[in-house]
Parts: sequence; C-alpha cells; structure tokens
Amino acid sequence: MQKNEFLNTVNLVRLALVAAIYAVLTLLIMPIGYGAIQCRITEALVLLCFYRKDYCVSMILGCFIANLFSPFGLYDIIFGTLATAVAVLPMYYIKNIYVASLLPVVSNALIVGFELFLCGEPFWFSVGTVAIGEFIAVCVVGIVLFKVILEKIPHFMKVIGNTK
Repeated sequence: MQKNEFLNTVNLVRLALVAAIYAVLTLLIMPIGYGAIQCRITEALVLLCFYRKDYCVSMILGCFIANLFSPFGLYDIIFGTLATAVAVLPMYYIKNIYVASLLPVVSNALIVGFELFLCGEPFWFSVGTVAIGEFIAVCVVGIVLFKVILEKIPHFMKVIGNTK
C-alpha cells in the first residue's frame, strides 16, 4: 500500500467507519464487553487487520474510544488499548488466519488479565476468562464470519480493500 493510498478520502472514511463501528458495538454490549468475565464479540473485527494492515489504526482507535467508557477507567484505556495494539500490529504479516486469530487471544489474556489483577481480580482467573472470551469472539465468531462467510463474497472483499 502506498502512502498516498492511506491518506485518500475513501480509505480514511473506511478506517473511521470501522473504528466507529467497533466503538459503538462495544458500547452496545457493555455488560459483557468489560470485566473479569467478558466476551467482547466486536473483537471479531480485529481480523480485518489480517486482510489489510491499515485497519490496525481503526482497531486501536475504536478500542481506545470504547475504553473511554469502561468501568475500569484509565486502566482499560491504557492496558486494553495496548493489548489491541500488540495483537493487531503484526497480524497482517502472518500468512495463516488461524494463527493470526490467536494473537488477540494471547495479548488480551495477558495484558487485560494483568489490568484486572491491578483492579483487584485474581490474576490467573482473569487471564483464563479473558482468553476464553477472546477465543470465542475472534477464533470462533471471527473465523466463521470472515473465512466461512465474507471471503465467499467477492464484493465484500473489494469493499474492505483486501490486499492479500
């Protein structure tokens, strides 16, 4: 992807829309999207980063915005957003979507698990529950959504600007 392609209006609107969709949908599922036992289904969208690397901007920004409303406040703004950044930045460079889908599971389990530990939750319990929720959201829902459904729709892959 060329630098001027990233800055064109169509691409910037696409990235902003994805960030907004992530943030709004996360807020809509707020009771299950935050906490020691969580399943943030919107995390399925992180797989967009597998298809096009500039979606990393959308995911990090969308997560940051959603975490502004978190009951864990500054902890979630910092650690939750960091976990997303650690997960999505290398995702595009991985050749296998199944392997790529494990990045958010590991990063969120460890980083958000640590965040929840700082908020008074047991560390290994938090790591485990966050990993399970993330696995359901990304490795199950996300893989089914992208690999089984959306990759079969050529127009959708064109709309997201698939570069693979």
